Amino acid sequence: MKALSQPAAGQIKVLIVDDDPLVLETLDDLLRGEGYETVIAMSGMQALDLAARERPSVVLLDVILPDMDGFEVCRRIKNDPGTQFLQVILVTGLSGAEQRVNGAKVGADDFITKPPDEQELLTRIKSLARIHDLQTELAGLGSTPARVERAAERLVVFCAFKGGTGRTMLALNTAVSLHKRSGKPVVLMDADYTLPALDVALNLRSDLTVADLLARQSYLDEDLLSGVLAAHASGVKVLLAPPPGHDGSHLVSLPQVQEILAVLKRMFPWVVVDLGLPLDEAAYAFLDEADRILVSVVPEMVALRNTRRLVDQLNLRGYPEDKVWLVLNRATIRGGVSKADIEGRLRMNAALTYLVPDDQALVTLSINRGIPLVLSHGRSDVGRAIDQLAQRLIDDLPGPETVEPGAAPGRRRGRSRR
Repeated sequence: MKALSQPAAGQIKVLIVDDDPLVLETLDDLLRGEGYETVIAMSGMQALDLAARERPSVVLLDVILPDMDGFEVCRRIKNDPGTQFLQVILVTGLSGAEQRVNGAKVGADDFITKPPDEQELLTRIKSLARIHDLQTELAGLGSTPARVERAAERLVVFCAFKGGTGRTMLALNTAVSLHKRSGKPVVLMDADYTLPALDVALNLRSDLTVADLLARQSYLDEDLLSGVLAAHASGVKVLLAPPPGHDGSHLVSLPQVQEILAVLKRMFPWVVVDLGLPLDEAAYAFLDEADRILVSVVPEMVALRNTRRLVDQLNLRGYPEDKVWLVLNRATIRGGVSKADIEGRLRMNAALTYLVPDDQALVTLSINRGIPLVLSHGRSDVGRAIDQLAQRLIDDLPGPETVEPGAAPGRRRGRSRR
């Protein structure tokens, strides 16, 4: 596969936005010293004008400006088809989750606290500039045809508190079934860096994980990613997380997640992610990019309480209703909370999207053997239910579309679930 050519630092343009002349001078000297081309703005309106005219790869945007705040500037940049792919780093002296949530709602790509660490800032700018190039190429910007074909990628993220026989079981079996039913290549990514399980659940023995990929992040392309992926007998490719004991608490940063996903979506029509908790910046990078988020819950009171907190976090993020699917796992367990009670306790506007029956003995056996049950016991109730869930995803997320140039990729709404 042909790797995307990477520009030298001197070809990367950065728009610096701050109303403090000393800060502007410091950042300008730093970036120019590293070979970047810089453009400077001291107000929100000036920033919007320069973003449209200069088309930088990255915008380094202070939150506090004299005419409008950085959140509004970011929102306008992301809502303009001509500038929507510019990568925005919000720079703020404020701390706390509220500012980051506000930034995420208006489309900010990364955040850094003032005064920024120089090496951290340079690393993030370099990574985001690569993401800008990938997204621009994916969208077909600058092509001459009046209409371009959208990439066929679909990103499905499984998110829940319980991995193993819960979330991980659903993610891996859905990935295998998607490959079997669609006939398309599928990649499965283990994004649980605290308690990874896919290597055991799929009986994969590989020394290569996402950690090896990050060590060579500056050279990331399709060929490098292909060399790190593990091959499962089902035909699904797997990007493994490091084994337990590895310090994975801060393994992958937000821009690294964005860049990895951008390359994976260039390579595979289906990307399935087994996402561990808690929800930090990197986790939200998966969720923000997802076409569908599948939250699995079991009909037990403790699980419902934890899932309620998770659903509240997703609602606060402002995701559209049809993006989040609630999947009731072990739905037929004896003594479980009723479906109606679950919907009431979770305060969902819509009904549970899908139900998977209970067969804990079979699920445990499949995990212990490392063989997906949709392959070994495809005619079981659980196997058929997951197969049907995969088909529902295929029906809900159609293939390539023809769209106008500049339309945002990866934002399929699909058919209504009602």
